[in-house]
Amino acid sequence: MFLKRLTDILVSSLALLGLSPIMLAAIVAIMWDSPGPAIFRQKRVGKHGEFFEIYKFRTMRQGTPNLPTDQMQKLPSPITRVGKFLRKTSIDELPQLINVLKGEMSLVGPRPALYNQTDLTAKRKAAGVLAFPPGITGWAQINGRDELPDDIKVTLDTWYCDNWNYWLDWKIMFSTVSTVVSKRGAV
Repeated sequence: MFLKRLTDILVSSLALLGLSPIMLAAIVAIMWDSPGPAIFRQKRVGKHGEFFEIYKFRTMRQGTPNLPTDQMQKLPSPITRVGKFLRKTSIDELPQLINVLKGEMSLVGPRPALYNQTDLTAKRKAAGVLAFPPGITGWAQINGRDELPDDIKVTLDTWYCDNWNYWLDWKIMFSTVSTVVSKRGAV
């Protein structure tokens, strides 16, 4: 786990530096497209079930309810024009590199549930998944992302936690690039 944390610090620091032009362009585009702050903060469930604020680029209009992505599909789309692009390319996730530097997240781990996703959190707690830090990407993300029902997410998260090793994290990171480029499962 020491090597995992060291990798998190080094890779997220380098990524923040290298991706800063893209992040700056995203900030300008968000502010041009719709009123409100460029960075969106949301309460999520972290390691051991403790809450933290996740950082993302804002992709929705202000005042949108805090619902999981799959439940948002039942409502009129609150996603902005720029937000659609940011989500499809996963650029909206880049501010989470700050969460990684702060130690609230890891580059790889189970995606952090929303504070109000109590069923998912309870299933993860029962399976021991909450013992791991949440990640920007994870085993479930490269195997379906938002398309997966909670039970399958928990099964995939449990498999990751039971089989975790340093090289599995690297495999997931490289597979994430392929998943993001193909836009598979992005909502």
